Amino acid sequence: MSNIRPPAVAGTFYPDDPAVLRNYVAAALGQAARETPPIKGVRAIVAPHAGYVYSGPVAAHAFAAIGDDADIRRIVLMGPAHTVPLSGIAAPRWDAFATPLGTVPVDVKARAKIARLPFVMIDNRPHAREHALEVELPFIQTLFPGVPVLPLVVGQTAPEDIARLMEELWDDHTLFVISSDLSHYEPYSKARAHDDATAQHIAVLDASAIGPHDACGAYPLRGLLLEARRHGLKPILLDLRNSGDTAGDKSRVVGYGAWAFA
Repeated sequence: MSNIRPPAVAGTFYPDDPAVLRNYVAAALGQAARETPPIKGVRAIVAPHAGYVYSGPVAAHAFAAIGDDADIRRIVLMGPAHTVPLSGIAAPRWDAFATPLGTVPVDVKARAKIARLPFVMIDNRPHAREHALEVELPFIQTLFPGVPVLPLVVGQTAPEDIARLMEELWDDHTLFVISSDLSHYEPYSKARAHDDATAQHIAVLDASAIGPHDACGAYPLRGLLLEARRHGLKPILLDLRNSGDTAGDKSRVVGYGAWAFA
């Protein structure tokens, strides 16, 4: 297969050596599983997407919460646009995404199904250098080898439209992964209060209270909150930290949270 997106941030956001990456992900998932028992019936998770040294342990909590009973046959991965201005949702033309652990097949049937939606475009450009989706892939490859993924870069999009897309793909075998960090570049104590408030809004599925200044993945996150309300899912907070807790200085931190929806 030649139509493959190559890794853009391997060696910067996460290890580019396959053995090192495999060992890191396994260790992070193992530690998270000891702290967060698996949850039955997880239909969606929220995980951060910074460099692994900063947010990897938090992301691991989101993925480790998915119970062994989950029969996942498709993963819809949604995250924000960091590299190009974007209105609407971009699916890739590529048919696979590569990481040092191998290739992840794109769910081309799901891509075709949502391509008819007026706010969806098929465009590689928003994906070419985007890290928010790529950093989640090694966790997905470790837990769900061979499972196809539909990677979606989400720009300015109404939460009702995102929920409509999710409803098109909703079934008992689809896992939705929302890639989002929280507050950005605030002092430690201010960031903690800011992220605590965001967590409270997520707890009550209040999509209207969360904006891009609260979570860089606010657009897909708000769509998830609408869908969670529609399907009777409850958000479970698994981890809430920031870069000052992991590997950064506390004068300007980035917030990270992990949730499971079941």
